[in-house]
Amino acid sequence: MLPEYIFFTGVPGSIWSGIAQDIKAAGDYDCTDRADHRVYKHGDPDNVGPRGFSGHCDAYYGTGMEFACNLDKSNLDAPFSGQGTKLLMSHEWPYYFDDIIEKYPDAWIQLVYRDKVKCFDWWHKCGGWDISYPNYDWYEDDAGMRREIKQQNYLIVSFVNDHKLQWSQHSRYKDVYTTTYKP
Repeated sequence: MLPEYIFFTGVPGSIWSGIAQDIKAAGDYDCTDRADHRVYKHGDPDNVGPRGFSGHCDAYYGTGMEFACNLDKSNLDAPFSGQGTKLLMSHEWPYYFDDIIEKYPDAWIQLVYRDKVKCFDWWHKCGGWDISYPNYDWYEDDAGMRREIKQQNYLIVSFVNDHKLQWSQHSRYKDVYTTTYKP
């Protein structure tokens, strides 16, 4: 049985958005957060991803994003209008892991990890500062993006180690690892 909320996180360029799309396609998820203004496509249709592209289509939470990175239920529910588990996506959830566990003790936290250099390079290849959704202005510049990718990855790995979770290599993206915290 899936919980009401799954807090889903990975750093920019970790391919977490594509993984989230695959997860939500499996059913039992509320996909009503998808909207035309949230769609960002990139990539060579002959080369990238099973759908010809990998991109964004879901609501994002975070500093400067469409939805604030706070844990108020009304904020978390704001982009959704349907039924099913809500996959809540933010690069910034690693800064809130303890608060998430305290406020939503039944929620899961799904984590995606990929090497920081590969993440930074992939993020740029996908559009970098020209990505139209979500808004990456909070990262300021390439140095800020590198710093946050490193810090967010560090917090993700620390959380996984602290909770003795086991990484699984992603079946399609061999340099990407995932795991889930379940209370």
